[in-house]
Amino acid sequence: MIWNENKECMSREDMRALQGKRLHKIVTYVYHNVPFYRKKLQERDIRPDDIQSIDDIVRLPFTTKQDLRDNYPFGLQAAPQSEIVRIHASSGTTGNPTIVGYTRKDIGVWSECMSRCLTAYGVSRNDTFSVAYGYGLFTGGLGAHYGVENIGAAVLPASIGNTEKHLHLIRDLGVSGIACTPSYALYLAETMKRMGITKEQIRLRVGAFGAEPWTEEMRREIEDKLGLKAYNLYGLSEIMGPCVSYECPRQQGSHINEDHFFPEIVDPETLEPVDAGTVGELVFTTLTKEGMPILRYRTRDLCSILPGTCSCGRTSLRMGHIMGRTDDMLIIRGINVFPSQVESVVLSMKEFAPRYLLVVDRIGNLDTLQVQVELRQEYFDENFDTIATFQELEKRLADRLKSVLSLTAKVNLKSPGTLARSLGKDSHVIDHRKQY
Repeated sequence: MIWNENKECMSREDMRALQGKRLHKIVTYVYHNVPFYRKKLQERDIRPDDIQSIDDIVRLPFTTKQDLRDNYPFGLQAAPQSEIVRIHASSGTTGNPTIVGYTRKDIGVWSECMSRCLTAYGVSRNDTFSVAYGYGLFTGGLGAHYGVENIGAAVLPASIGNTEKHLHLIRDLGVSGIACTPSYALYLAETMKRMGITKEQIRLRVGAFGAEPWTEEMRREIEDKLGLKAYNLYGLSEIMGPCVSYECPRQQGSHINEDHFFPEIVDPETLEPVDAGTVGELVFTTLTKEGMPILRYRTRDLCSILPGTCSCGRTSLRMGHIMGRTDDMLIIRGINVFPSQVESVVLSMKEFAPRYLLVVDRIGNLDTLQVQVELRQEYFDENFDTIATFQELEKRLADRLKSVLSLTAKVNLKSPGTLARSLGKDSHVIDHRKQY
């Protein structure tokens, strides 16, 4: 199913022409309404009429999260306050939160793009869909909520918390779809098992998962435990929230709503564009946003733009799976390490649950890496008194990690249920070196 065939299946020539017109319009808009961007453009001796096609985007300045924090709270807002109908904000755990205002038109675009995502997953007006992202300042809850309502499906605004009641409603109401983080999906599965609810007793068939990186191994784990088809949903609050890109049934990358969000992949060091298929940092420019348009926003997410077209019929560009973030990358003894690499190894071994923690420290002048990982309950029960078996398993995991990471990690096996759970985004890294 396709929600908006006119835009999702537009020819590449027509799409680029549309993007060029919208880019010129948005640059003109920010030039006259956002002093920050006017100053940046003037420093480059650029006027709005200099931007005539989408190819001219490389002439524009980049925007970073620090720019948003430096202009807190409304320095990057382009629309007058009287036109703002909603405000979202990031957590602001490492500085000022990023404040993002939305006009009524922005909310409409958001709902439209989210409807494209849900329709690609096979959701229709006949479904009951649970939104288990957090509601409030986080964009996930309301972003998905409005999209579900826009396609005419019934929305269950479950949010996070009270998981047992949520599962009762999933079962009793015949909920057929759910949107949440992959971590929360696994927590739902754990709670189901504890409550004695089987996947055969529920009717979930579609899951829209995002807000944190996840691997193919975790996808299979979720699908197996919840009995649904798991789809990727990508977004970020600075750009629009969930709806920026989405998987179709082919699941060969995520289609980007590029008539509203123009993607680039750049080398994170040189900031030069890279070829299709090459991994680099994902950059977005909003082409239609009124409240807080943003030019060439450096997301810090690492992925690639996939070459070729998808057999589903959509012609939009597709982005590959998020491989990690430039600011999540750990450099240990000169080697780049991403948590997703560890996750892939952990989930490739049947003895382990999808729960792990990387603890990085420095002893003397040497960086150390410890990987804490939970055993599956069934494996733990079978081998509770077999210390030698656990030691052999630790060695096997350590060997696999070394082959993937090219460095030695100390493995620390944990009893089932002992690593901290999160109802939102899971944290997988503790880096004690930051204290030194």
